Amino acid sequence: MSAPRTLPPALQTAIPGPRSRALAERLARVESRNVTCLDPAPPIFWERAAAANVWDVDGNRFVDLGAGFGVANAGHAHPRVVAAVREQSGRLLHGMGDVHPSAVKVELLERLAALFPGGGEARAVLGSSGSDAVEIALKTASIATGRAGVVAFDGAYHGLALGALDATFRPAFREPFAARLPHATVFARFGDAADAARAARASRVPIGAVLVEPIQGRGGERIPPGGFLTALRALCDREGWLLIADEVYTGFGRTGRWFACEHEGVAPDLLCVGKGLASGMPISACIGTKTVMDAWPPTRGEALHTQTFLGHPPGCAAALASIAVIEEEKLVERAAELGGAALAQLRARLAGRSGVADVRGRGLLLAIECDTPERSHRTCDEALRRGVIVVPSGDDGRVIAVTPPLSIDADALAAALDGLAECIA
Repeated sequence: MSAPRTLPPALQTAIPGPRSRALAERLARVESRNVTCLDPAPPIFWERAAAANVWDVDGNRFVDLGAGFGVANAGHAHPRVVAAVREQSGRLLHGMGDVHPSAVKVELLERLAALFPGGGEARAVLGSSGSDAVEIALKTASIATGRAGVVAFDGAYHGLALGALDATFRPAFREPFAARLPHATVFARFGDAADAARAARASRVPIGAVLVEPIQGRGGERIPPGGFLTALRALCDREGWLLIADEVYTGFGRTGRWFACEHEGVAPDLLCVGKGLASGMPISACIGTKTVMDAWPPTRGEALHTQTFLGHPPGCAAALASIAVIEEEKLVERAAELGGAALAQLRARLAGRSGVADVRGRGLLLAIECDTPERSHRTCDEALRRGVIVVPSGDDGRVIAVTPPLSIDADALAAALDGLAECIA
């Protein structure tokens, strides 16, 4: 069972269409106003998706160059993932993940341990979101080192749960909840290991870990200089800190390697994964070396970190199916090949273009950085009106993120990128 081919955009109405507009009015009456942006224009409301296509409630067909925030690595609704969820849901929809686990939970944990960079024995804790995975990593580091302090980086996005939020850089996210945060994080310049050492010396809380995205996602698809991760690994080894790689966005083939830290051959102590892990189901994990993870005490019936839906059986089945698809369809290699061609295409199309500050990428994690946030937002809006889905990225939104499903057809990707380039004005 393979993904269907990507179809070109096909628009039946103005964007957004009347049904999307009506749903926006209904949503405004029942959802907190801080969740879905409805002003100045309503969003499109998705109805179904397949491969790299999305259909909205008005029957308009789009090419999705975002993969649903980097989730659909195997493609939207890959037949093998859907079949795994359907089969597992028919047998066991919910289990008691930390009391009477399901067999599929064991299978997924074994698979994740085998994929852990660097080899060796590994252990993992499952969660439901990227924030969950980061929370587990931060707790693990605190238990393993006895030190709560963390070095993170400018532009970092690690989630919005309170522990993860303390290590998320953007002030707009942090400031409303400052009174609730532990303030155990110091920030260094992204890409500068020497500055990480400086920040650690300035910390009022003893440092136990360095938390880093090997390539920043929501921070603007920022790629650090070569050798950055290697230098961080050496710094952590020298100081007795743990190296935590947040690969929620970059994991499972997105950058042309299974994990982005493998571009430098760096093995972290803890690895946070989510998004593309299951290509559509909400499941995440923190995976770590046996030595570090064994800092957790054995449970005697009450786990120190758990949740009701830990090891959710359909989520585990989806993750196993997605990993199998990535392997069998060689999507890691495909991301490297397609990404290289896409980057070359964008650079050729946008060379010398007024308003474009940079075009960068690794694998199918690509970025067009505009000179202003307004230009980026205008471009994303115009692309949507032409049937191409992209979203702004970066701390002030001046970056256009291009992170399509790894299974997107090469010709469909090239056509969508041409259309996107035409929208920049």
